[in-house]
Amino acid sequence: MISKPTLGHAAAFSIFYRDMGAADLPFLEQLYRSTREGELAMTPWSEDQKANFIAMQFRAQHEHYQAHYPDALWLIIERNMKAIGRLYIEAWPEEHRIIDIALMPEARGLGMGEAILRDLISDAEAQGKSVGIHVEKNNPAMTLYKRLGFEKTEDKGVYDLMHKSPEPSALPA
Repeated sequence: MISKPTLGHAAAFSIFYRDMGAADLPFLEQLYRSTREGELAMTPWSEDQKANFIAMQFRAQHEHYQAHYPDALWLIIERNMKAIGRLYIEAWPEEHRIIDIALMPEARGLGMGEAILRDLISDAEAQGKSVGIHVEKNNPAMTLYKRLGFEKTEDKGVYDLMHKSPEPSALPA
């Protein structure tokens, strides 16, 4: 079992984590849509068609995550008592796997994602574990992951499996 991330770097942004609940599903669908807006903009679909597509895709993703990561921690990222993102993470014997991390557009590019990732890395390193995540090859956050020391360990087609190994100096004695 994994516990909520330490609020080290993220505390500077007044970030707080809380457990996801059923009442969060509308927000999570809105967040999911925000990550797909670029793709939606290229379609000739009506707003209703886009909304139906997003609802279907969000539901499928949510059900997949819940079924395949039964021991995960499902967190809503809040700032100033307002939901701004999601963090889904699961602890494995050698790794903390980030299943998904996403922030609303207004929270992107401000350093909050980097702060959250730095805290996740610190927590994993304290246990001698790496941090892993699947990242879409064209995800703008790929630059951030590389800057933080994540390296591609496997090509998964549209995604790269990235890992950040613990720094030797951070390993428990």
